[in-house]
Amino acid sequence: MISNSEGISPSRVYLPAGKGYRTLFDFFIDHFPHIDSKEWDARFSEGLITRLSGESVAAKDPYQANTHLVYFRRLEREPDIPFEEQILYQDEHILVADKPHFLPVTPSGLYLHQTLLNRLKKKTGIQDLTPIHRIDRDTAGLVVFSVQPHERAQYQNLFRDRMVKKVYEAIAPYSEALHARLPLTYSCRLEESEHFLQMQEVEGEPNTDTLIELVEVLKPWARYRLTPGSGKKHQLRCHLNALGIPIKFDQIYPTLTPYQRYDLDFSKPLQLLATEISFRDPVTGKERSFSSQRVVAQLIPSK
Repeated sequence: MISNSEGISPSRVYLPAGKGYRTLFDFFIDHFPHIDSKEWDARFSEGLITRLSGESVAAKDPYQANTHLVYFRRLEREPDIPFEEQILYQDEHILVADKPHFLPVTPSGLYLHQTLLNRLKKKTGIQDLTPIHRIDRDTAGLVVFSVQPHERAQYQNLFRDRMVKKVYEAIAPYSEALHARLPLTYSCRLEESEHFLQMQEVEGEPNTDTLIELVEVLKPWARYRLTPGSGKKHQLRCHLNALGIPIKFDQIYPTLTPYQRYDLDFSKPLQLLATEISFRDPVTGKERSFSSQRVVAQLIPSK
C-alpha cells in the first residue's frame, strides 16, 4: 500500500470518460468543489497526487479517462490530542492497542495525523494495518487491528457473526429504582436521527442489546459493567440514557452540546472504557483475551 512519510494512506479516485477535462487540475477542482483550487495546486506541487504505481503527476498533465489516481489528504490545522496510545500485543496477525479518550480510530473530518490508525502506522511501519472494529473518539480502551490484508475479512467476520465478547465500564448516575432491576439486558431498535451525531430509539424489532450490571456505588454515581450483544453506533450511550442514567460527561446524550473543533476541553472525558475483548482467533485457532490498562475515573462524592 502506498503511504507518505507520516504513515498516511491515500484515497483513490476514478477518472471517468466523457467529461471533457483537459488537465488533471481541471478534474480535481471540478470533482472536489469544497476544496480550494490553491489547495489542489499545492498538493500537486508537493507530490501528494500520484498514479497507482506511486509516480507523482503534475497539475498540467493531460486528463486520461478510465484510470485511477491516488491523493493524500492534508489539513492546514488539526486538533492536537496530548494523550498516548499503548500497544498491548502484536504478532504477525493482529495488533491490540489501548486508545486514549479524544483520539479518533481512523481519519475523518478534522482528524488525519491525530488518529489511532495513523499513529500506529508511523510507530510500527506497518502500512496495511486496518481496524477490524471501531470505538467512538470519546471512548477509551481496546481496539484490535488486522496486520495482513488477506486475513482482514476473517477477523471482521467475527464481529459480524457475534463471535467476539466485548466488555465496557462506565460511570453514570446511581438509580435506586434501577438498582432492584439489575442485572438486566436492555434491548431496543436504534436508528439514525435527523442529526447525524445522534442515534434515536424507535418502534420496531430490536436491533441492539446490552447486559447491564452494577459494579460499585458511591452516590450519586455508580460504576456499571456493560456487555453489548450487538454493535450499533452509540449503543451503550443510548441504552444508559434511555434508562435515565446517561454516562458521565456525555456531550451527545441526552443533550447535544456545541461541537468543539480545535480548542478541546480535556478535563471532562466521557466516562466509558472498552475494558475487555476476547475471541477465538480465526487464523491461529488460539483463544485471545485482552484487558485495557486504563481505568474509568474514581468515583468522587458530590460536595
